[in-house]
Amino acid sequence: MEHFRNLIKNKSSLVSMLFIFFLLSSSILIPFVSPYVDDINGAVNFKKAGQPPSFEHWFGTDVAGRDMFTLTIRSGLSSFKIAAGVVIVSILIGVPIGLFSGISSRRVDGFIMRINDALLSFPPLILPFLITTALGPSTNHVIFGIAISWFPWYVRIARARAMVINSLGFVLMSKSMGAGKLFVLMKHILPNSISPVLVQGTMDAGYAILTAAGLSFIGLGAQHPETEWGLLLTQSRAQFMNNWWEAVFPGLFIVFTVVSFNVIGEQLRYSLNPKEEIGDG
Repeated sequence: MEHFRNLIKNKSSLVSMLFIFFLLSSSILIPFVSPYVDDINGAVNFKKAGQPPSFEHWFGTDVAGRDMFTLTIRSGLSSFKIAAGVVIVSILIGVPIGLFSGISSRRVDGFIMRINDALLSFPPLILPFLITTALGPSTNHVIFGIAISWFPWYVRIARARAMVINSLGFVLMSKSMGAGKLFVLMKHILPNSISPVLVQGTMDAGYAILTAAGLSFIGLGAQHPETEWGLLLTQSRAQFMNNWWEAVFPGLFIVFTVVSFNVIGEQLRYSLNPKEEIGDG
């Protein structure tokens, strides 16, 4: 609760959390309140195609006559699903490997880290690009591709944390009293490793949305009739000079969402100070 109070005391993080909350809530509820709900399912109305922002269509309409406000808000749900999927899969793969490496022998640790470093040697977009190209464009393949590219960072974080905690006095005392590796891992190391993982996961959520939008923009991400910000940008690029609103509003939501996650992550980093978190769990 103290960490949450620290978050809401900071105006920037409070505004960011409110933005994320209202965007997520709106993306879930908009099919039930929007008069243009059929647009989400791919309906077309060429009589309304290319209309600029107005009181009737706040974000204008696209070349198919679909309401851009409804599409943009609903696209947030796909983006949040991607962010959650990437972070969860990366943590589930990376953290156990990192914790195991951190408490293993030097030989085992060295072997794991050589493989990990090899994965980290790829530029951030190369592995997601190769994986989605091989498996085919889809949201699930984007999640898998980005997670495979990013989980090595969680290996490093968890390993570093495990090595520090494993050498502390209360852990050494627990070992001297007969505690096994599994007990030490679950009782002492894992609880004290949550803070940096939580911070990294919060910041990665924004970057996952940005990366997924980039993959969708080149045709490797979400596919019609699914709605996703990167896909909206792809569909609008041919009409950008005439129908600027088709690209501007989805682009702004990408920027605001990424910035919001970064602000929350930075405030979490300040609030969840690892040096203050280490203790006998």
